[in-house]
Amino acid sequence: MDNIKSIVAKNITELRLLNNMTQLELGEKLNYSDKTISKWERGESSPEISVLVEIADIFGVTLDYMVRSENIEEKVNENRENESKYNHRVITYLSEGVVWFVAIFAFIVTSLITQSATFQWLYFVYAFPIVLIIRLVFNSVWFNPRHNYVIISALMWSILAAIHITFWYFGVNVTLIYLLGIVGEIIIVLWSFIKKPKKK
Repeated sequence: MDNIKSIVAKNITELRLLNNMTQLELGEKLNYSDKTISKWERGESSPEISVLVEIADIFGVTLDYMVRSENIEEKVNENRENESKYNHRVITYLSEGVVWFVAIFAFIVTSLITQSATFQWLYFVYAFPIVLIIRLVFNSVWFNPRHNYVIISALMWSILAAIHITFWYFGVNVTLIYLLGIVGEIIIVLWSFIKKPKKK
């Protein structure tokens, strides 16, 4: 019983701190004083089952979670991992956003300086492959490498399209360049079937 009491005390304390909540704030949610919360956290007394269920609901865990000692560390690690993934996504989107910002900025500046120019829309054509390169790098480092095949495929076609559109702008027809894309796509598909040897 003493062991369960100490486990509950430890879990209440760590869950409260994990959620940046004071003893007073937790007490207000439960209609108990902060002194009572302090006693629970010191293991001098334990909340009734109904109150323990209420605490579990407040922190989004189960009653079973509250009486087991190994859960808090797993919860902390899971939260840190989720925060890390969230930060990685934000950094990726920000980096991609910078590329589009630069493309728009260059488009505006070019339009203002040389009003007779008509090539400035090509900035957006070139921005797309650059965005895919950024996505490929971050996906390789932080996310699922299996998605790289899709990104590489999109990158290849976007580069070919950029080349085609650029030459088309200057009056040169290079439609046959897409034959390289067909061969490249076959290579990418076959490459995706290669299995890495398992580490012993």
